[in-house]
Amino acid sequence: MRKSVFTAVSALVVLSALGLPVASWADELVEVSAMDAMFWASNTWMLVATFLVFIMHLGFASLESGMTRAKNTVNILFKNVAIVAIGLLTYAVVGFNLMYPGDFSVAGFFGFSGFGVGGLADGIIVEGGVQAFTDWTDFIFQAMFAATAATIISGAVAERIKLGSFLLVVTLYVAFVYPWVGSWQWGGGWLDERGFYDFAGSTLVHSVGGWGALAGVILLGPRLGKYVNGSIKPIMGHNMPLAAIGVFLLWFGWFGFNGGSVLSADPEAVSFVFVTTALAAAAGIVGAIAVSWIIQKKPDLTMALNGALAGLVGITAGADVVSVGSSVIIGLIAGVLVFFAVVGIDRAKLDDPVGAISVHLVCGIWGTLAVGIFGGEEFSFMTQLIGVVAYGVVTFAAAMILFGIVKATIGIRVSEEEELVGLDIGEHGMEAYSGFEIYTTQ
Repeated sequence: MRKSVFTAVSALVVLSALGLPVASWADELVEVSAMDAMFWASNTWMLVATFLVFIMHLGFASLESGMTRAKNTVNILFKNVAIVAIGLLTYAVVGFNLMYPGDFSVAGFFGFSGFGVGGLADGIIVEGGVQAFTDWTDFIFQAMFAATAATIISGAVAERIKLGSFLLVVTLYVAFVYPWVGSWQWGGGWLDERGFYDFAGSTLVHSVGGWGALAGVILLGPRLGKYVNGSIKPIMGHNMPLAAIGVFLLWFGWFGFNGGSVLSADPEAVSFVFVTTALAAAAGIVGAIAVSWIIQKKPDLTMALNGALAGLVGITAGADVVSVGSSVIIGLIAGVLVFFAVVGIDRAKLDDPVGAISVHLVCGIWGTLAVGIFGGEEFSFMTQLIGVVAYGVVTFAAAMILFGIVKATIGIRVSEEEELVGLDIGEHGMEAYSGFEIYTTQ
């Protein structure tokens, strides 16, 4: 930007010295400078949003660790570290080009040679006829999203899945399933042509991860001692402060998740998305607290935490197109839904230690359908429903196939002895809280 401005200023000085008219040149200089400044601001904001989405992985790691037992903490943390690497590398190798195929060719399928996003010219992404950000910025922002789907699966199958089997399934799921179905809308595919809308991924990210989580939970089975003689035995998480920290980190990162999805530094659009995102999360907390307190007679912290995430997932599909008032309604309903989903899924004997299916799948579906209700006349509820069903059928089937093949070959569940001792010792040979002695009373 400095070079272009310096060149234009130099030209003005020369023209002025020669006594030639400079008014039109001055107007062009102002226009060029404004465009360069907007490009600079948009590209920088997109990178800042990328950092925020990256922080969300720390939030997921903290939340999952806190909501599960101490003896599986190392395993949870290991999976979350590995997931970031898997998401970034697979997206670089195949995911980005599969999700944004552009002028698709076999040669461009693998690696960066296939950058084919519509409007791409000389490494610059064009949005609305204006240079918005570089293709490298586009890649790294989208790559951070890719790993999120695998993280959602991680929490749902925690405390009893084989590490190697988990990593194999999620690698294939994130490398091929996530970007393929993502191309249906974000890549200009058939759902985009039908008018389906998902601003930042209530369905494309969260429900896709949620369907994978549901398949894993079904084929894996519940943790030992969770359902005994027809009754449900609560298995409490070991660290509620850590879980709360995780939720606040996720909420913090969500401003980049949704705000970055504006794909520019447009001050009005970004500010509006920040407001709808924050209010939906707050309303989700209120909804979850209210219904859980009324029904359970006690205020439940875990429900309040999941209420915040429910509101965030719910608003993600339409954060830029629904009104501020509608964002509160969407978040409030999501908070109520997540309570009944957690209870219902537990009664169905589907063991989800962190409530990932309830938060990401159930509220992801709700948020996507809410666009058709609150988004305005240009959005069709039936089109949104078609999209939800299409994503559900394909991703659930794909996840069932992947988990099913791995289960039939190398197995997906640790031994009973290893589960009782804990995956930290069984899978990793280390403890998260070594050096502490545990005293028990008779």
